[in-house]
Amino acid sequence: KSANPQWREQFDFHYFSDRKDMLDIEVWRKDNKKHEELLGTCHVNITALPAKQTNCLELPLEKHPGSLLMLIAVAPCTGVSISDLCVCPLGDPSERQQISQRYCIKNSFRDIKDIGFLQVKVLKAVDLMAADFSGKSDPFCVLELGNDMLQTHTVYKNLNPEWNKVFTFPIKDIHDVLEVTVFDEDGDKPPDFLGKVAIPLLSV
Repeated sequence: KSANPQWREQFDFHYFSDRKDMLDIEVWRKDNKKHEELLGTCHVNITALPAKQTNCLELPLEKHPGSLLMLIAVAPCTGVSISDLCVCPLGDPSERQQISQRYCIKNSFRDIKDIGFLQVKVLKAVDLMAADFSGKSDPFCVLELGNDMLQTHTVYKNLNPEWNKVFTFPIKDIHDVLEVTVFDEDGDKPPDFLGKVAIPLLSV
């Protein structure tokens, strides 16, 4: 019930400078659970923004009244990685020893925001639901931790896909929950949901 809403939400997207990406933003109005109406869209060219500083942008909504006020910062990506299983970042014993030293009890108050990081190896899925008429699916896997999101590649025409990828996330809140969702890629249409599992960090 507001024409001037304040959300004050922060989202982290992993952007790689070799890509020329646009940030697409949509504003929606929700009457109830079933009815939604698009109030406008706007786009930000990430490559045109100055790096290593917070950019305050007032973005008019296209073809609709109103505007969005946003703070966008393009900063070096630290602590986040995607790699193949054969080059796992924690595979080196000396690297593991450095990490153990970094997060030992005597260093726990050196940097309050540096809680640690989570490494997830996504190996495979078994006996997925068939989402296509052919009796197969085109599955990919999405991992979310807080506002961080990474995803695997798509394995086409397969109900038992093998991804063999290693994902590393910085941990910002020890009470966060790792959510792993499997989707079926469906061309230009939104992906179909194939299943989900949620793992609280405190249970690891």
